[in-house]
Order: sequence, then structure tokens, then C-alpha cells
Amino acid sequence: MSDRQIQIERAQNLWSSFTRSMEPMARATTMTSDPKQSFDGIGGLTTAKDEMLTYAYAATRPETYAKWGTFPPSGVLLIGASGCGKRMLATALATQTATSFVRVDVPKLVVDMVHSNGKAAEFVQKWGQILEETPQLTLFFDELEFSQAHDLGGPRPDLPLGPIMDFLLELIDSAIASGRHLVIGSTAYPDVVRQAFARPGRLERFVEVTPIFPDDVVTALEIHSNLAEARAGHPLFESIDWKHVLKQSEDTGTGDWVRILHAVLRRKARIEAGGDQPDLISTADLTSETARFNQARRRIKLPGGGNYV
Repeated sequence: MSDRQIQIERAQNLWSSFTRSMEPMARATTMTSDPKQSFDGIGGLTTAKDEMLTYAYAATRPETYAKWGTFPPSGVLLIGASGCGKRMLATALATQTATSFVRVDVPKLVVDMVHSNGKAAEFVQKWGQILEETPQLTLFFDELEFSQAHDLGGPRPDLPLGPIMDFLLELIDSAIASGRHLVIGSTAYPDVVRQAFARPGRLERFVEVTPIFPDDVVTALEIHSNLAEARAGHPLFESIDWKHVLKQSEDTGTGDWVRILHAVLRRKARIEAGGDQPDLISTADLTSETARFNQARRRIKLPGGGNYV
């Protein structure tokens, strides 16, 4: 077994033991012990990817910072609409640095801790212990502006903000203080996110994640269509006029465009499962599915963005 495989197994075992002992963390976190998301597999977002690659050197070549008389940022805050690729960037950072990736669903963790009958102090203590024991991690605090998150049904002014902020800042501070882990936060609500998260010594480097329309979205859709064909092992698409498709819904986020793409793929799979032989996916297929999406969005107010996965 290689050193890397030993590290992966150790991180996975330690994290599993931790989440078993702290149920809120088990419900609100996921660990990908050996992530495979590359920066090349993310469409566009050139500036954001460059920023993340710069942060990667904090783990892979920290001496480079010293040669230029500086030091790596304590943490990074990704800012961008839902579904624009923030999580993919964080996962790609973990891949680049050969670290296990832990996503913390902040809104879910907050609700679970509010109902945990005063176990926050115990949780923080065990959190500090696991960070000391676990091999280097990339820690992703997903949606720091928890009170606005659509996962909680919209704004939640009823939440006890003071104790929650103390709790979250303890988690972030202890992760940064360890000096070993890469720490990233994200928000889709930069106008209202609490400034304490972004002060020097915390998530001090701000990175805008804003796809350039239409070019970045076209690149993302081409990547995902190529991945689908690689999984299928045969061609699935005609030559697609992606820019024509995108004109049908110019305010749609990258994550939702990927959802539209997969909706068309599933429709073709259903036709074949029914005994017919579907044609390759065409521009018309994609524009038709986009029209369905637009109609659904008019009838049901969607939280926006989907997941760029």
C-alpha cells in the first residue's frame, strides 16, 4: 500500500469515528477521501481557478511564498451565485493538493446544533481533536450566510445568531490554527455575509466565482457532454449550437444548464428503455428542454443555480 493510500485510509477511518460520535456532524458533512475533480474539468472560471491554484501551493510548495517574502492566506472565501462552481473549485483544490475533501453543509449543521441540547462545546472540543489527528484536509464550509439559505426554507431571523456565530468561528479558527488544513468558505449572499468570517486571519482572500456568459457556460456544457459520452462509450450528441441554446434562457446559472443537459440525456434513455431507438441529441432537443425548464421556473420559484456537478 502506498503512502498516499495509507493517508487516505487513515483520514477516512478517523473521520468516520468522529462523525459516529457526533451525530450532527454525520448529518451535515461528507468526506471524499480521494477526490478526482480536476481544474481542467471545470468550464471557464479562469481567474477563480488561478486563485485556487495559487492557494494550492500553501500545501504543495509552501517554501515558494517565503522566497517572495510573503505567506499563504489563512483561508479563502468563494463568492458567487448558487450553482456557479464554488464546490467544484474547492474539490479541485483537494485533488490538486492530494488531500481528502470535507464539505460542511453550514445551514444544516447550524439547525442540528441548535437542536442538540447544548452540545456545542463538546462538539468544538472533538472538532479540535480530530483536526490534530487527521492527515491534511481541504475543509469547505458551504454557505456561511446560513440564515438566508434556501435549504432552511428561506430567511431564518429566529435563529440565535450570537451563539451560532461563536460556534462557527470556533470551527474555522481551530482549523486555521492547526496550520495543516486548507480552509475555504463560500456564500451566495456576499452583501449580507457576516464580516467576522472574512477578517484577516480567517477567510481573508476573497475570490469571485462569476462565469462569463456565454463562453464559460458553453465550455462547461461541452465538458459535461464529453463526460456523458465517455461514460456511455459511444456518441450521444450531434453538433450542437450551444450559443443558440443558451439564448433561450440567458439568466440561467451553469448548474441549471447542466441539469437541463442531463434531463435531455434521461429523456433519451427513457425512449430507449421503452423499446425505441432515439436519435442523437440535437440542438432542438436542448432548446425544447430549456423551454420546459423556463415554464417550470415561472410556475415554481426555484432557489436558483442548481448544482454545478
